[in-house]
Amino acid sequence: MKCNVYSLIGENCITLNDGQRVFDLIHPELAAGRSVELDFAGSNVFASPFFNAAVGQLLEDISADNLNRLLTILNLGPVGANVLRRVVENAREYYSNKKVRTAVDTVFGELATER
Repeated sequence: MKCNVYSLIGENCITLNDGQRVFDLIHPELAAGRSVELDFAGSNVFASPFFNAAVGQLLEDISADNLNRLLTILNLGPVGANVLRRVVENAREYYSNKKVRTAVDTVFGELATER
């Protein structure tokens, strides 16, 4: 499957909701062991919330090895690649280390109740 991110999201890949749209499209394919290409041609602005939703949460139930094998990223410039790399590193740690996950969830839970 090939996903043209610009056609789906546009030039700005920033929000959690937009990332969730990408995730909802590609997760079933990847979970079934089918390859996915994410093509970012035309998209130029990137933020971690987008990549957290689109790619980071894939690591909850897809191993890093399988994700590396099945997911191909195309036309993502150096800035976007840097943001994506940090998101993937953080997601790997979050999903593989229960202590980290508990700590992060606790902090975000406390922040949510303060508002």
